[in-house]
Amino acid sequence: MRLFRSSEVLGIAADALDFAREAAGETHPDEYMGLLRGEDAEGLGLDRSGTVITDVLIIPGTRSNPVSATVDSNMIPNDSRSVGSIHSHPNGVLRPSDADLDTFGQGDVHIILGHPYGPDDWQAFDQHGDIRKLDVLDVDLPDPEDFFDFTEEDLDVDYSEDYRSSGGRFQ
Repeated sequence: MRLFRSSEVLGIAADALDFAREAAGETHPDEYMGLLRGEDAEGLGLDRSGTVITDVLIIPGTRSNPVSATVDSNMIPNDSRSVGSIHSHPNGVLRPSDADLDTFGQGDVHIILGHPYGPDDWQAFDQHGDIRKLDVLDVDLPDPEDFFDFTEEDLDVDYSEDYRSSGGRFQ
């Protein structure tokens, strides 16, 4: 099973890019790093097939300083919606370093945000470090409040009897 999607990444939601730019500014002068997740474009109301980057995941345990950011690989979710990575360069350089290229192996899109993190202070790259076009798309994203589709009542349900009666398997 492949961890990353194979459908074409069409663009990034404007809200997701704005979130990442703001996070990079808050992390400055240290580097910022996150992982990119996507949704089906048609499910977002676009009339073309492919993937739109909709989420930037902040990985717990990420360590950063002014020249690098390191993600704890044990904390990376096994997520079929993953499409790549995003990180900042506090020095403003919008080119991948050799260390960046070493991390670009997985995923289709890797974005570098450069200081001062304005609307045009970013560049997208493919897994080989070549510049790639990535449109900024104005799409309506799902409400973050709907991210978890369960209630407090769901958490209080006792599944132990179902588990025991099924021979130790959840149905």
